[in-house]
Amino acid sequence: MITAISKVITNPYLVNIAQSSDASVTTKTCVNAVGRPGFILIDNNIDLETKKFAATKEFLYQATSLAVYMALIVPIFKSGAFNVAKKYIYKGEEGFSKFKGAKEYLAYRKLAEKTHNNRIQTLGKDHSINKFKHDGLREDLINEAKPEKYNSIKGAIEVGNIIGSICGLSILAPNVSQALIRPVLKALGMDKASKEQKIDTKA
Repeated sequence: MITAISKVITNPYLVNIAQSSDASVTTKTCVNAVGRPGFILIDNNIDLETKKFAATKEFLYQATSLAVYMALIVPIFKSGAFNVAKKYIYKGEEGFSKFKGAKEYLAYRKLAEKTHNNRIQTLGKDHSINKFKHDGLREDLINEAKPEKYNSIKGAIEVGNIIGSICGLSILAPNVSQALIRPVLKALGMDKASKEQKIDTKA
């Protein structure tokens, strides 16, 4: 049993998800979008109409939060964190000068984390990722068993993701949700519930 659990928690795929703040936030929000409405629907202390209203409202809130986070927060804060770190925090560091931006760096890092054989196969099949700003990056991916991962860049991007998560899910998402949920509920014919209860919809 312990061996099985150990294999699960040390699985490289799961470790990569845990190390990525945006993946963690996305996973949490998706679980909330399914779990919270589900618990409301199985609550026998609430009448059917109120359950339908509250569950739909909760699902819409979580879905809107996720949409705002993925569409605005992730790309803006990733790029912003990379640019701020490059210009001010790690000014002059060679690693940052090799990449055009966060997107190119993350594409490189994804390849660098693969085994050498898998990396070679991927580079051979997907020609869209064969071009990097710095010519030496592709050579390192091909020739080095363990190419440099430029952890300072990854750290800067993760800090940006964390700041974006806090700002997006605590400030922006609630405001956007409040503006959109009521019209959607009205369009679904659920604008009024017979016994609306106070359901905590905070992420």
